[in-house]
Amino acid sequence: MKEIKAIVRPFKVDDIITALHKIEGLPGLTISEIKGFGKSKAKNSEDSIREGLHDFVEKAKLELVVNDELAEEVVNTIQKIAHTGNPGDGKIFVIEINDVVKIRTNERGTDAI
Repeated sequence: MKEIKAIVRPFKVDDIITALHKIEGLPGLTISEIKGFGKSKAKNSEDSIREGLHDFVEKAKLELVVNDELAEEVVNTIQKIAHTGNPGDGKIFVIEINDVVKIRTNERGTDAI
């Protein structure tokens, strides 16, 4: 199993979700509104927000846990749709998952996702 975390531009989220819905067997995803900065520290960015002494850029974080065989398709889909070619497009992280427990049923592993 793989956890896929994608930090993307908020205006791309609807298009990404629409594309992900087309992937057969996708178990689901979680979306969070976040803010942060990258190498440029969000300075002079058109979409930066200032909090105290620091500049941040608003982003969206998508989180999914999928079977290994879906991981590459999910990553490729997010990358294709989120890409604008400009700085700040985001990042995708792929993390190995050792186990999952479904709280309601106590199912474990791939049955739990």
